[in-house]
Amino acid sequence: MARPVILGNGALTVGINEFGLVDDFYFPHVGMDNLTTSRSQSHLLGVWLDNTFSWVNDGSWKISVDFEVDALIGHCEMTNETLAIKLSTTDFVDSEMNIFSRIIVVHNLANHARSIKLFTHQVFEISNNGRADTALYHPDNQYILDYQGNCNLVISGETESGKSFDQFAVGNYRVEGKEGVYKDAEDGVLSSNPVEHGGVDSVLGFNLSIAAGAKSEVRYWVAAEKNRKDAEGLHESAKKGGIEEKLKTTKQYWLNWMKPASIAINASPNKYKNQIKKSLMIIKAHIDKDGGIIASIDSSIYNYGRDYYSYVWPRDGAFAIWPLLRLGFTDEAKKFLTFCKDVLTDEGYLMHKYLPDKAIGSTWHPLIHDGVSELAIQEDETAIIIYMISEYFRYTKDAIFTKDMYEKFVVPAANFLANFVDTETQLPHASYDLWEQKFLTSTYTTAVTAKALDCAIVLCNQFGKNESTPWQKALDGFKAKSATFFDTSSKTFIKGFLQNKTTGVIEPDTTLDVSSLYGVVQFGYFNNDEYDRIFHTAKVLEERLLDASPSGGMPRYEHDDYFLNKKDLMGNPWIVTTLWMAQFYIKKGDRKKAEHYIDWCLATALPSGVFSEQVDAVSKDALSVTPLVWSHAEFVTTILSLHS
Repeated sequence: MARPVILGNGALTVGINEFGLVDDFYFPHVGMDNLTTSRSQSHLLGVWLDNTFSWVNDGSWKISVDFEVDALIGHCEMTNETLAIKLSTTDFVDSEMNIFSRIIVVHNLANHARSIKLFTHQVFEISNNGRADTALYHPDNQYILDYQGNCNLVISGETESGKSFDQFAVGNYRVEGKEGVYKDAEDGVLSSNPVEHGGVDSVLGFNLSIAAGAKSEVRYWVAAEKNRKDAEGLHESAKKGGIEEKLKTTKQYWLNWMKPASIAINASPNKYKNQIKKSLMIIKAHIDKDGGIIASIDSSIYNYGRDYYSYVWPRDGAFAIWPLLRLGFTDEAKKFLTFCKDVLTDEGYLMHKYLPDKAIGSTWHPLIHDGVSELAIQEDETAIIIYMISEYFRYTKDAIFTKDMYEKFVVPAANFLANFVDTETQLPHASYDLWEQKFLTSTYTTAVTAKALDCAIVLCNQFGKNESTPWQKALDGFKAKSATFFDTSSKTFIKGFLQNKTTGVIEPDTTLDVSSLYGVVQFGYFNNDEYDRIFHTAKVLEERLLDASPSGGMPRYEHDDYFLNKKDLMGNPWIVTTLWMAQFYIKKGDRKKAEHYIDWCLATALPSGVFSEQVDAVSKDALSVTPLVWSHAEFVTTILSLHS
């Protein structure tokens, strides 16, 4: 299940699913911790009227989910024609306070007055296993407190007249044979049970009398803080009309935030303008207050995979800040680069991925390969940060910050890159490729590493330093051996090679991989006589991979089976790799073909403008996490390249 709407402020982040229901609730970091039960059930929204109860996800509702073009404010419409009722929600996370709010408008579509009960259900798992939480009703201040340790959630709501909820119930959720207190709402009357501990959930009820064809409004909120007093303070600020004012403040925040991009957006083709804005806001929503950029907060992958995507991959983060830098969003880039500086190892490399609190994330990369101890890293993730530091200086001219990054990140990282070289080949030692699957010396990683060393040398000269001699030596070796990555029989750039530890023989991996073309072209790893090799590689990619599936688009490499349902196809098309081909066509001067693949990507987006990681090779349905920040970043980068 995708997340067509992502709302956040850098500390509190909420994901809304296709039913318009809360399915992710992260606090106190973007991507950490997820306080919802993504493996079981989202929060619910339901109504009781005419002796009938209905949850909006029971299949009887027509639902649309979207967010505004100029502000990260969600809008859902849920219509039940049989019950003659419509719910319209305006959803946002306050830009200044950790409050998630929903303004729910209940429309009576019948030709007679009715008594309608609206029920909001919430189920949080604050403790890891949802077995040590407490939920209790606070009678004096009219809220439900859901807490455990240093996480306190205050849940409340009121009608447009300022009247608090009429009904409530707290219960146990999926413990001791209990399904959840949400079942208590289905007869239209809540039990008023005031407290439970263990696995808990809660329901609020609002009794509304609505004339024929009229509507009534309910304001609902969840305030999150580390301690109860602060959470209660946020609750007080939300009461008595405060939600409407917070909506205005939040809308203005996003309008102000978008201003640096206004010139570039106005210069873009009209058909892309709205998507640029939406993509930028989705990227921003994944940036944590401490600088980490999460790949995706869509936790639905946890239902069929081993882990989330809610980690900071240095590579994904680098690609995310690249278009932001080009547009003038310097603060986000500065914080992310600082994050990378803070997590750099003493040896000068970055690990596979990180949690947003800067702890090391999970990995599937072993510390041994063919019986030899190896680093569990992807070398390109270290290299691309050097390049981004150089890009930061290029766009900002901020010498003070860049010099600090040079001394604390570039120097140790460049030293590592220059030493992480095999003597026999004069090329980078093997590490895991950018797709996190193969251990080898890849064309892509070598291209990024060469560019990083080149940038490090330029920065060294910029700041009057003299430590670049080994960097230049390594770079010269890379340049001299660039032909290693070209297969003369297929006349294409190969994926890479692995040197046999026993025989010393170089074993090429001739897999056709679009990242090889992208790396060579984007990072300039070729000599002047290699242009023919580039164009021939592109030609073979077009013949064998591009539009090879019924869905069209570009898979990552031939025979990519990640989420592939039809095994006789080459692989599912990815948004990122299809946009890489569009960028290649832009460089080639073929704007028409570039726009064709940009438009292809645009057509794969959810109605709200959210891009997935990949799409099904046959049905073109979104697959894997949705949204993926990298997809949105490449979209903005590609559009910027159209008129650069």
